[in-house]
Amino acid sequence: MRDYPESISATADLLAGVDYFAPRPLATALFLSLKMGKPLLLEGEAGVGKTALAQAAARALGRKLIRLQCYEGLDSAAALYDWDYPRQLLALRASGDGGGEVKAHSVYTREFLLPRPLLRALEEHENGAPVLLIDELDRADEPFEAFLLEFLADFAVTVPELGAIKAPQAPVVFLTSNRTREIHDAVKRRCLYHWLDFPSRERETQIVRKLAPQLGDELTTAAVAFVRKLREMDLFKLPGIAETLDWAQALAHLQTQTLDENTLRQTLGALLKYQDDLQAVEQANLPEMLAPPPSPN
Repeated sequence: MRDYPESISATADLLAGVDYFAPRPLATALFLSLKMGKPLLLEGEAGVGKTALAQAAARALGRKLIRLQCYEGLDSAAALYDWDYPRQLLALRASGDGGGEVKAHSVYTREFLLPRPLLRALEEHENGAPVLLIDELDRADEPFEAFLLEFLADFAVTVPELGAIKAPQAPVVFLTSNRTREIHDAVKRRCLYHWLDFPSRERETQIVRKLAPQLGDELTTAAVAFVRKLREMDLFKLPGIAETLDWAQALAHLQTQTLDENTLRQTLGALLKYQDDLQAVEQANLPEMLAPPPSPN
């Protein structure tokens, strides 16, 4: 476990140590989130590094990562806790006859509680407060956001049978959204906010060189330039940094030396995941798109 960084630069360096290259505005947002003890809400296109930031922060800080993947219909039983009904029933049977009312009360204790991600994030952990990732909150229903308000404001939850449960130390909380719908203002008020955009050419090149070094500098430059041209097209789903890395690794596995039309057509599935997008690119002027970027003056 590491202490929280004492500056924005130290925050960026800490993330870089686990191969996450955060631009200064993002490093600032994380630094303030850690210092102020407030959740950090990250919005942006899919694949730009929102989930990866939470994972990198957990590795960099040496903390346990707890992930709650949101989906339509997610409720408190799946997110917070449930009771271990089979064990409760066995305990009641084992206690014998009589005193049913007292026995029923005795099985609603922490011993029979099954903690889900939110409650686990409030428990004490050996390596300090954990990192909690509430991923793709926009996929959950709006009532679930209302359920989160107490947790985000106080890092506490209420279990009717046990009362309020509060974290001994505030967890590091990340919420992500691909903005398929708007997150409620009440949730945003409890968080710091950062919009995570596609990386700059320099940052994306740095990431690919670090995580796919076998590609070589020349091919890395060409691959990043092509991906950036794709993002200028009217596609249903623009490729993010995750897709850039998948494509770079695919090119490396194929031992590609130069980026040509044939190789491109064979590997587009690593970059684009919709048939309409694939057709649009295949019908585009590929030689022009594959042309190297102009050299700076």
